[in-house]
Amino acid sequence: MVNFTIGAGIFGLPSAAAGLLGSQSPIAYLIAAAGIGVIAACVAEVASRFRQAGGPYLYTKVAFGRFLGLQTGWLLWLTRVSSSAAVANVFIDYMPGLWPQAKGRSNGVVILTILIGGLALINIRGVSMGTRLSNFLTVAKLLPLLLFVAGGLFFIGLHGSPVPVTSASHPTGTWLRTVLLLIYAFTGFEAALIPTGELKNPRRDIPQAILFSLPLVAMVYFLVQTVVVRMLSSSIHTDHPLSTAAYVFGGSTMAGIVSVGALLSSFGSLAANMIANPRLTFAFAEQGDFPRWFGAIHRRYQTPYTSIIAFAILLWVLALMGSFRWNATLSAVSRLFAYGITCAALPTLRKKMPGQEGFQLPGGLVFAVLGILFALVLVGRMGRAELIALAITASVSMLNWLAVRRNAGNS
Repeated sequence: MVNFTIGAGIFGLPSAAAGLLGSQSPIAYLIAAAGIGVIAACVAEVASRFRQAGGPYLYTKVAFGRFLGLQTGWLLWLTRVSSSAAVANVFIDYMPGLWPQAKGRSNGVVILTILIGGLALINIRGVSMGTRLSNFLTVAKLLPLLLFVAGGLFFIGLHGSPVPVTSASHPTGTWLRTVLLLIYAFTGFEAALIPTGELKNPRRDIPQAILFSLPLVAMVYFLVQTVVVRMLSSSIHTDHPLSTAAYVFGGSTMAGIVSVGALLSSFGSLAANMIANPRLTFAFAEQGDFPRWFGAIHRRYQTPYTSIIAFAILLWVLALMGSFRWNATLSAVSRLFAYGITCAALPTLRKKMPGQEGFQLPGGLVFAVLGILFALVLVGRMGRAELIALAITASVSMLNWLAVRRNAGNS
């Protein structure tokens, strides 16, 4: 769960969080972690009833039928594309730290095109090639974060904080907007919980995974944010907050190390997403739930090349159109809808599939209600742009459902 949860987002989030809550922003990570903990507990029970792949799409389809299942499937695809776009934005934001010529809009377009297009071509040629690249790049993603935290805390202990801590109060709406944004940092945990039906002792292993991993992730994020707000004034706007903060206490060497870590982490995340996400839509197409062209196979390489190309194009468009903050927020909003539906599926699946769970959550109904409320409160803070993106996705999903229903009736 730690490996799935901690990603490149933490290299971009601290600046946005500090701009909203200043020195109190580390607390927002703890609030987000508590809410995600409730949702993770619900996902754990629901996931333990299934051995086949599909995640929230499968859970919703079984619990509520194909219509809501397709809505969830398209929302998850939007989540994955916007999440990957946010990671691509991190890559572009940190690139000038190592290569100053990378600054500028036109250079960013060229870099994004080469980055996304290159990864798409690698994966069209074969999954083993993409997997080796992904594994290589994700091995050391935690190292720069640990160095950043250790170096920053050592500097503060030795010299004190360059930026004074303030206790200014903030409106509830600001806290909610910040927590909504930070949900992006905690997403991905459900991928580790999907195979819970295959665990030898899920009643023991799942609670331990949640109780140990989420607090650990929250603590890493809390410490990273603490170092950032102690090194940089909240009025300083930067797209690469960790390398800027690292420069304060470690000079250009530490800033360079953090920049390399951000680039490797974001590149590794993009490589992994380019492997997994197109094959999700390919699987949906094979089941007759997505348009058939998503299921096309390359004659030579035997890879789902149309799914890969579609994912790469939409990823490229979102990365160019939106900033890291917008893509991260869009990803969080769409994922919260999927989380909320999964929480709602818990009591329904208890009635439909009694005794089939590998793990039963004590007080599951209470957790389900709390998870739904947490998701609804946060998605209520989304902006107009996110609402438009969700409305377009829902419309496409509706057309997809009508086509699927018509095809089923003709068969």
